[in-house]
Amino acid sequence: MKIGVRVHDFGKSDAVTLAKKAKAVGFDAVQLVLNKAIEGESGLAGTLSKEKANYYYETFKNEGIEIAMLGAYFNPVHSDKAKVEQLKAKFAEHLVYENDFHAGFVGSETGSYNDDKWTYNPLNREPAALEENIKIFGDLAKVAEENNAKIALEGAFGHCMWNPDRLKELVDKIGSNSIYYTVDIYNYLAMENYQKHTEIFDRCLELFKDRIVIFHIKDFVVEDGALKQCCIGKGIMNFDYMLPKIKANYPNAYLIFEGSKPEDMEFSFNFINNKLKSL
Repeated sequence: MKIGVRVHDFGKSDAVTLAKKAKAVGFDAVQLVLNKAIEGESGLAGTLSKEKANYYYETFKNEGIEIAMLGAYFNPVHSDKAKVEQLKAKFAEHLVYENDFHAGFVGSETGSYNDDKWTYNPLNREPAALEENIKIFGDLAKVAEENNAKIALEGAFGHCMWNPDRLKELVDKIGSNSIYYTVDIYNYLAMENYQKHTEIFDRCLELFKDRIVIFHIKDFVVEDGALKQCCIGKGIMNFDYMLPKIKANYPNAYLIFEGSKPEDMEFSFNFINNKLKSL
C-alpha cells in the first residue's frame, strides 16, 4: 500500500525541491496540481506537452515518487460558463497527457452553485446539479476513453454530489469505464453526521466496490461547534476501523494526505505507516 501527499501542501516550489521534500518524509506518491505546486505553471489549457509531462514524471521518479493523481479540480456548475469551459478544457488536456505523466488519474470534485466558495447551496441538491455534472463529466469521460486515461471523482457534503449515493448515481448515469472514485470521508462530514463517519465509509465501500483508487487521509476535531481538520493521528477519525478494511480490500489504492501542514507530515506519516504495518 502506498502513502502519498498533495505535494503543494509543502508550499509552491520547483519539482525537484518538492520531490525531495516528499521523499524525505517517506511518501511513495504525490497528488500533483501543477498551478498550485510548481512555480511558473498556470495550469491552463494549452500549457502542457509530452516533453513537460515526461519531465515531471522523471523528476519525481528520480526520488522514487509516483504521480498518483493530477489534480485538475474545477466547478462544473459555476455561474461563469466561460470559466467552466476554460477549466473543462484544462481537465481534458490533463487527460490527453495523463499517460505521459505516468499518472494514475486526473481528479476533480463536483462543484457548488456558490461558485468559488465551494460550499453548501440548496441548489446543489436539485436535479439540475446532477444533470449538469452528467453533461460535463460525460464529455470528459469520452476524452478519457479516447486517450486511454482515467478520471477520479470525489464527493463532498457541501457539493453537488453530497453523499456516496449521489456520486454513484452520477457515475452510473455517465456509464463510462474511465471513471473511478476518490474517497474522502472528512469531505462527507458535517456536524449532523460526523459521529456516523464509519457508516459513511462503509457505504462508500459498498457502493463503489473495486472502483475506489484513492483514499484522502485526513483527521479532525470538533471545535466551537464546528468540524476542524487537524494533524492526522491527533483527532477523532476512526483509523483503527477504516485502515484494516482499506488494506484488506484495496491493497493497490493510494492513501493521499490532503491539507496536512509540513510540520505535521512526519508524525502523521509514521502514525499511518505504523498502523498499516501492524495489520
